[in-house]
Parts: sequence; C-alpha cells; structure tokens
Amino acid sequence: MKDRYSSIILVREEDKVIHEDVEVDGSKAFWRDLVPRLKAERWLLGLTVLLAILATFAGIHFLIVLPFWIVLVAALLNRSAPASVILSPAKSVAVDGPTSDPLMPALNALDMPVLVVAADETVVFQNIAAEKAFGTIPPNTYLAARVRSPGVLDMVRETMATGKANQIEHTERLPSDAVYVVRVAPAEIGGEGRTRRIFLITFRDISQARRIDRMRSDFVANASHELRTPLASLRGFIETLQGPARNDLKAQEKFFGIMHEQATRMSRLVDDLLSLSRLELRSHIAPEDPVDLAPLLGHVRDSLLPLAKDLDVTVSLVVPDKPVIVQGDRDELTEVFENLIENACKYGQEGKKVDIILRGGEEGSQAEVIVKDYGPGIPAEHVPRITERFYRVNVEASRSKKGTGLGLAIVKHILTRHRARLLIHSEIGKGTTFTVRF
Repeated sequence: MKDRYSSIILVREEDKVIHEDVEVDGSKAFWRDLVPRLKAERWLLGLTVLLAILATFAGIHFLIVLPFWIVLVAALLNRSAPASVILSPAKSVAVDGPTSDPLMPALNALDMPVLVVAADETVVFQNIAAEKAFGTIPPNTYLAARVRSPGVLDMVRETMATGKANQIEHTERLPSDAVYVVRVAPAEIGGEGRTRRIFLITFRDISQARRIDRMRSDFVANASHELRTPLASLRGFIETLQGPARNDLKAQEKFFGIMHEQATRMSRLVDDLLSLSRLELRSHIAPEDPVDLAPLLGHVRDSLLPLAKDLDVTVSLVVPDKPVIVQGDRDELTEVFENLIENACKYGQEGKKVDIILRGGEEGSQAEVIVKDYGPGIPAEHVPRITERFYRVNVEASRSKKGTGLGLAIVKHILTRHRARLLIHSEIGKGTTFTVRF
C-alpha cells in the first residue's frame, strides 16, 4: 500500500498564511508540482548551470560552487510554486470533498469574461470566456503585463485601495474592435477565520449595442439629409411661383416638372424606408413558400426591358431546363432581382450589356443567380460598404439616376431573411458581378 501524506497549499496575502490540507499521493504530488516549475524556469536553470560550469573553469572549487548553485535552483523553483488556492483551469487540481473550491465551475459557467486578481495584482484565475476573448493568461501573471489599458489598471488599483466597486467603458482594438463595460469588485472567499480578499474583473460586451446606436444615429442623419434637399427645392419653387413667377406660364411649367420630380424622389425614399422597417420586423422569420426562380427572373427582365431600351442596354437571361425551386417570398425576391438588374442597367450602361444567369437546382447543389454588368466597376475600397444604408460610391451619379441609396440595403435585408448570401465581385474597367446564393 502506497504511503500517503497531506500536502499543504499555502496562500499568502498581506502576511496571512492559509493552510488547506489535501490528501494526495506523495510521489505523484511531488512530480506534479516539480515538473511545471522546471518547465517554467528552464531558461534560468540552464543559465545557472552554465554559470556554475564557467565558475569551475575559472578556478573555483566544485564543492564551493555546488552549494551556491543548489540554493539558487531552490530559490528559482520556490518562486514558481503555486501562489493561490484558485488556479487556472489548465493547472487546477481535482479535489473531492469539502475542500474543493466551487468558485471555478461557477465562473466557468458564465458567458462573460472574468478575471480573478489577487491583492498583489496578479491574475490567479481566468474563466473559459476570458480565455476565448483574451487568450490564455498563465497563473500569477501580473495584470499590467496582459491588460495594457491605463484606465482599467487605475480602476483596479483604486478598488484595491478603497474596497469600493468601480466600472468604466473600455475599447479593445485587437484582435477586433470590441467595447466592454469593465467592472471590478472586491470579494471575500473562504470561511471560519480563513478568509482572503480577491478582486473580480468582469467584461460585459456592449459592442453590438454600440454598433446599433451608431447605425441608428447615422440612419437618422442620412434620412434627414436626403429629405432636406427635395424639401428645400420644393419650398424654393413654391416661393418663386407665389412671387416673381406668378404670371410666367413657361416658368411655372418648368418648375412644376421639377417639383413633381422632387416629390417623387421623397415618395421613393419613404417607400424604401418603410420597406426596410417591415423587413427588420420579420428578419427572424424565414419564408417557407416554394418559388421557381426561372419564371420569376423572366418576369423581372420583361418588366425592366423598357428601362434597358432607354439606356441602350441588352439584357440576356440564361436559365436551366429544369425548375429551380427555393424557399422564399415571391414578392420580396422579385424586389431583390429588380434592384440588382436595375442597378446593373443604370450603373453599368457603358458596357451596353447585362447578363442574368440562373444555376443549380439539382439535388444537393445550391441555387444561385448571377447578375453581371460590363460597366466601369466599383473600386475595391467601396465594395464592403455598398450594402449600407445611404452609402453611395458616387453621390451625384446616384442622385442623377434617381437612386435613394437604400436599394442594396433592402437586398441585403431580404436575403438575410431568406438565409441567402450576396457575393460581390468587381474589377475597375471590367464590370461588377452580383451573385445571390441560396
């Protein structure tokens, strides 16, 4: 029967020592504690060996060098000893009975990143969410070595000094932009006179809320700007008709035409805004009606032939012999392809041709619709943003072609509801290809 003994885990904080007896196997506990320390200090241990060899070669007797080397190695290994009862998940010791710490599984169950910091500003534990968000932080690493925000560090130190909880808003730039509400609060753990103070730092991700707020403010600003221009035009023409042009029939005819154009523009804008609002309300509900894409594309092409003729653009349609059925809403898909084909005709009219190709439909293959123009193309820096509301590559060209800046935003929202993807490929001077993949 193996000899067993009680190993003692020491927790030091502000000259307090807490003993926790855990019954473990002697040899296993020894090697389990020694091997990580050797790995942690392998470079310094190698350096001490090299210094001992150099000292021996320098003429110092081996028996004099050896005691100093042993003391140095012992100090290095003692420095790497575990300093907390709370351990990283990778370094934690499974202990049965009342001595097991319930804090670790409780924090690991949280979906927000949590760091547990000791009074000496070392990170003694991170939960699984924190490891995913910030990477692995070795136990007993100083907080300042991994958190480089002066605001967060000052807040933690203030809480350590005053004992009061604090929170600030913090923005992370790497690996991606993220905004967190960082809160630090003191906590007492342990019991029966063996308590110690730790500090919990929580990171609540509010990135999505900030993006929504920014989109909302941008939307209101852009919508106000788009409506302000036609309203100002209407007001100016009405004042002119009431004043200097009151009896000028020729000027009245001209102004009435412009006023009708501006009112129509506002009507289109309001219709598009209402359409976007309806789509957002139903974005979580995927349509389930079967829709055959071949006749739908034929209908859309026929409805846009007069516009294509006016722009001197040829629209060709290639569909397979077999039906291509997808789950969707016929009216919304019609709106998608009307927007894409109309944009191809308007903004790619220099190429004089627009190709519409329907592929897929066979069992196991994805259905996709390709709309390709041969116009001037879109610069690469604009491609990721052209589906944003009111985003225009060329503002004057868009307004001259009676665009509202919302067409592709509507397309994106409809395809999101249909669980479909919009792929955009463009080359300067060679045209643009929009691919809808179901």
